[in-house]
Amino acid sequence: MDACRVSSTVEIPILANGQVGTFVSFDGLVPGEEHIAIVMGAQDQEAPLVRLHSECLTGDIFASQRCDCGAQLHEALERMGREGGVLLYLRQEGRGIGLYAKLAAYRLQDAGLDTFEANRRLNFPDDGRDFTAAAQMLGALGVQRCRLMTNNPDKVEALRELGIDVVEVIPTGVYVTAHNQGYLRAKAKQKNHAIKLDVLAEQ
Repeated sequence: MDACRVSSTVEIPILANGQVGTFVSFDGLVPGEEHIAIVMGAQDQEAPLVRLHSECLTGDIFASQRCDCGAQLHEALERMGREGGVLLYLRQEGRGIGLYAKLAAYRLQDAGLDTFEANRRLNFPDDGRDFTAAAQMLGALGVQRCRLMTNNPDKVEALRELGIDVVEVIPTGVYVTAHNQGYLRAKAKQKNHAIKLDVLAEQ
């Protein structure tokens, strides 16, 4: 991971209140994809707030109601706009299977499979992501300890195994729609995401 280094930085105003994010690119990432970091505000030098956000074209850009990705992205940016933090935007569409495969999985979900069953039917893993690049990026930014915004215990475990000390786990909100309850329920039941099932039951 020592080969990774910051390539360039540029400031971009990204929030309605005029908050500016510093977009950071990198050289030497494995496997060489164009992941970026967005650094917001003054950083907690001991353990900055961090979110690993995997790209979701349908949710992040088009506000898809089939997932909670867009809502979590905006929550993280708003909080980091107030408190400072580092958002890693990782090019890992569809939990690492790619956009076209994700859309194919959606068709299978429409036929009754859950999000993980659909991946398996297409001969993909439940989650094909590798967070090595995330640890590289944090290392290049000088972050060795962090407070991680996530409901996903696998992200916590992955960062710790890669040498990043996660000193606190901060759950994100639970964003329920009429179209994503099965998706959220599968993540909670099968992968132990920090999603309270009673919240889903109330919808």
